[in-house]
Amino acid sequence: MSEHILVVDDETAIRDMVRMALEVEGYQVSDASNAHQASKIIQQSNIDLILLDWMMPGVSGIDFASKLRKEQEKKTTTNQLGIIMLTAKDSEEDMIRGLEVGADDYVTKPFSVRELTSRIRAVLRRINADKISGSNTVVGKIDIDIQQHRVKIDNEDVEFSPTEFRLLHFLASNPDRVYARNQLLDHVWGEQIYIDDRTVDVHVRRVRKVLEPYGCDSYIHTIRGVGYRFSVV
Repeated sequence: MSEHILVVDDETAIRDMVRMALEVEGYQVSDASNAHQASKIIQQSNIDLILLDWMMPGVSGIDFASKLRKEQEKKTTTNQLGIIMLTAKDSEEDMIRGLEVGADDYVTKPFSVRELTSRIRAVLRRINADKISGSNTVVGKIDIDIQQHRVKIDNEDVEFSPTEFRLLHFLASNPDRVYARNQLLDHVWGEQIYIDDRTVDVHVRRVRKVLEPYGCDSYIHTIRGVGYRFSVV
């Protein structure tokens, strides 16, 4: 069965254009013009990824993304849901804010269909790889079950977005080794797509924030001028 993508945008022309392009690629596509409609579809359908506009009437896309990630932390229907922000807001601050609320990627308007479908494939590839590969990785107090996409710390479930999970798993699986930002982009996001290396910093901050209440944020060390290292020492 093909992946199910939900397009959430208040502009009918954009929804129609994206739907047509994705259906040609073989995806199942639903669409909504606002967050309220999108919530109903998510509750009733098995959605794999959301393309989410930022500026919508009522609840904004950024607030909706934040809500979805908070629901994920409570183990509701949004677990393992990919989110790509699709927006005309193109400043660095906007991109960082979008990633910090839990988006897996950020595509600015106007965009090419080729770029969008490439970004979608990359996020879905990361999610699907997490579902089917690997075994448990235990480092310090962190127990990562790659098959069930589950992280436990002190026997308590801790929730991460798909990209955060993959970043944590990669670092924890390669302890005591320093990785530059561009290396992390290649290993976690994939070599076939361009993403600014500042994206790595944003996601590292988010992973640390989730780990902080458990005293595990110090496992991720910043190596000035180089990148990051995972170590329990």
